[in-house]
Order: sequence, then C-alpha cells, then structure tokens
Amino acid sequence: MVITLLATACIAIPHPPQPSPLESQLQSGVIQGGYYSSKEDVSLYIHLFGTLPPNYITKQQAQELGWVSSKGNLWEVTDRMVIGGDRFGNREKLLPELTGRQYYECDVNYNGGFRGAERLVYSNDGLIFYTSDHYSTFSEIFFEEVN
Repeated sequence: MVITLLATACIAIPHPPQPSPLESQLQSGVIQGGYYSSKEDVSLYIHLFGTLPPNYITKQQAQELGWVSSKGNLWEVTDRMVIGGDRFGNREKLLPELTGRQYYECDVNYNGGFRGAERLVYSNDGLIFYTSDHYSTFSEIFFEEVN
C-alpha cells in the first residue's frame, strides 16, 4: 500500500478511508516525532497524526525566544524551528466554513531567514490546504490509498 498526495482545486469530495498510522508511516517514511518542513511531509504528518511535527512553534513561542520577524532571525534564536500552529481567521471566506471548524496555519519549505509565502492551512476536522502566494489562492490536499 502506498499513500500519495493529491492537490486539486478547492472542491468538496468525501475523504477516503485512512490507513492505519503505522502502515502509512512505513510506506511514507514520515514518522511520529520526526522533523519535517516540506509541503508533502508536513501535510502527510498532519493527516496521519492530527498535529504539526515537533519542530514547529507558534509566533508567540518564537518571540519569547528572541525571534523578530523583521530581522528574519528565527534560526539564530531556535534550533532550526519553523513557525506554525497559530490560528488562521479565514476572514476572506476563501476556505469552506462549518460551525465549529477552526483553521490553523504553518510555514512550509522554510530554510531559515525571512519567512516565505508558502503555507499550509489546516482545520481541526481534517481539511488541509496549500497556498504558495500568502493566502491569495488555495489548493486542497487530499490523500489517496493506492494498492
């Protein structure tokens, strides 16, 4: 069994049955507790474990360690951490809304210095979206089991 990542336009389709986390870990190489920052690995980590990898910290946590966004010094004050886990407001209503749904955001493909425009936005009920242009457009990420 192989897990593949599919990105499509923002449309609603039922989510396929999920393989067990252990099966997916073995096939993907993504393991619980591992450090990841690529779009593919982080989205799969969220899909499998319902949380960000442990190398992610919120903006507040980073600021408490001395991070100043305008200085681009995150890796100077942390051990190669990445910003993520803060609430995303969906003020422009570009993402599907549902009572009780909350969105969170995280940087992806971060390599130190100033933060780029790439983000994942993920919900408390399993939706995951990618934006390469700092929230102007989104693509939903789906996972499919391939035998």
